Amino acid sequence: MVSVQKLLQSSVARQIPWQKISYLIVGGLLIGWLLNTPGGLLGKADAIGYAVCHRIDLRSFHLGARQFSLCARCTGQYLGVMLGFGYQLAIGRRRAGHPPRGVLAVLGAFVLCWVIDGFNSFLHLRPELFSRFFLYEPSNLLRVLTGTGLGLGLSVILLPAFHQTVWKRWNRQPALSGFASLGGMLALGLILIILVLTENPLILYPLALVSAAGVIIILTMVYTMVWVMLFRLENRFHSLRELAFPLLAGFTIALTQIALLDFVRYLLTGTWDGFHFG
Repeated sequence: MVSVQKLLQSSVARQIPWQKISYLIVGGLLIGWLLNTPGGLLGKADAIGYAVCHRIDLRSFHLGARQFSLCARCTGQYLGVMLGFGYQLAIGRRRAGHPPRGVLAVLGAFVLCWVIDGFNSFLHLRPELFSRFFLYEPSNLLRVLTGTGLGLGLSVILLPAFHQTVWKRWNRQPALSGFASLGGMLALGLILIILVLTENPLILYPLALVSAAGVIIILTMVYTMVWVMLFRLENRFHSLRELAFPLLAGFTIALTQIALLDFVRYLLTGTWDGFHFG
């Protein structure tokens, strides 16, 4: 049986303008999504958040009277991932080694806090049924704190995994080599949380766009890795230019997922608003 990889490398396959076809597909998909989602940059950010987040008004921050694109927990989560990516890239290029166990233990504790706080918040959606099981009164402060902690932890897993999967040459040193580097990242995370808590529209507007971009970037990275592994192209690439086609494939799948989730949710609810409870 001829493998998919050999089929793509065959003379017949090489005669097909795959690149142009791919651009047409992703271009058509992107235009269709843009034309059928709320207008403006914040409207597009809302549509991205709509695909991955409940967007309950009371559990979200606000830009004046306008609800943020993601709930407080998801805001922290996706901003935390973006901050973690930037921090690791600033420390060293393509560092993908495993952090020390102590660092992983701290990040694991953040994940546990996220699970506990998320479960407690979920119970508060139906107080008439679960009031006896409440652990404490939830708040947007706790949601953004635990979400940011989870996001930072995810960044320490996802970015090294991406490096190890796609690049031919990657640095075996860990980006977070100890508690000093971890402390630097956590300090920046705390500053980020304080900025979010100000609810200053001048601050939250760019953060809304960054958090929405975080959703796209994370999904694109994951699906790019899947694409690379599916076609057995691991550790073949030297630069982003060489990786352009797998990245395009990953972005196309990510956008397709968001568009489908938007379509199904809108079909069921008939509104771009968040869920109306809690």
